[in-house]
Amino acid sequence: MKAILLPTDFSDNSWNAIEYALNFYEHSTCNFYLLHVNRLNNVVVDNYFYDNTQEIIIDVNVENAKKQLKELQQKIALNFNNNKNHKFYTLTDSNFFIESIRQHVEEKKIDVIVMGTKGASGFTGFITGSNTGDVITKVKCTTLVVPENAKFKKIEEIAFPTDFSLCNELQILEPIIAILEEKKASLRVLNISKKVTVLNEDQRKSKELLEDYLYNYKHSFHFLTNKKVEDAVQCFVNSRNIDMIAMVAKNLNYFQQILFHTKVAEISYHTDVPFLVLHE
Repeated sequence: MKAILLPTDFSDNSWNAIEYALNFYEHSTCNFYLLHVNRLNNVVVDNYFYDNTQEIIIDVNVENAKKQLKELQQKIALNFNNNKNHKFYTLTDSNFFIESIRQHVEEKKIDVIVMGTKGASGFTGFITGSNTGDVITKVKCTTLVVPENAKFKKIEEIAFPTDFSLCNELQILEPIIAILEEKKASLRVLNISKKVTVLNEDQRKSKELLEDYLYNYKHSFHFLTNKKVEDAVQCFVNSRNIDMIAMVAKNLNYFQQILFHTKVAEISYHTDVPFLVLHE
C-alpha cells in the first residue's frame, strides 16, 4: 500500500495536483493524506486581529481548515466515485511548512508527495522559497510536481535527464522502475552537453550500469548538444511527446538548470509536464 501526501492550500493548483494524483494512482492501493498547514500571520477573526493570543488564532485556523478539508473530501468523493483502492485522511497543522512536511513524511512513512505549482511563473520563485520549490530541495522524499496545465493522460514516455553521475546509486531510480512496470511506459535517458564532448570513464561506467539496470524495460539513450539545457529539454519534450520528466535531486547541475528557470518565454514544459523528483 502506497502512502501519498497531498499538501493543499485549497487553490485551483492544489486541486489540479490532487486530480492528477488520484488518476495516476487509480489502480494502486493507497492511503492519501490531505494536509493543510496553517500560517499564523495576518489572521482576522470577526474583524479583530488576535495578535496576543496564539491559541485563539490556532483554534480558528484549525477549525476553518478542518471544514475546508471535509469539503475537499466531499469534492473528491463526488468526482471520483469512491475508488475502493483509496482511503483518505485529513491533517491540519500549525507549523513552519517544511517542518510540517518533514514530520508527516516520517510519521506516516510517505512514499510520494504530490504538489501543484503555478508553472513557469511559479518555478521562478523556487530559489526565493516557494512551497513547492522548498519541498523538492529540502525534503528527502520522492515528489511529483504537477504544473497548472498538466492533465493526466496515459504515461507512455518518461524523460530522464542525467549527466551519468549516478555510479552505484541506481536504487534511487526505483520509483521510476515502478512506473515503467505499472504503466508499461518507456524511459528516454537524456544527456545534454553545452558542447560536443565524449563521456569520461566514470560516465561511461555509469551509463553501462544504467543500461544493465534498465535491461528488462523499454528504454533508449539520447544525446543532445545545446548551450541552454532548458532549451534542449523543451525540444526533446516536444519531439517525443514526453508525458513526465524524472530527475534526481542530488544531480544539482541538471536539476537547477531544468527546474529553476528564470525566463518564462519559450519554456512551456514548466506549465504542462509533471516532474518526478527523486531523493535518496
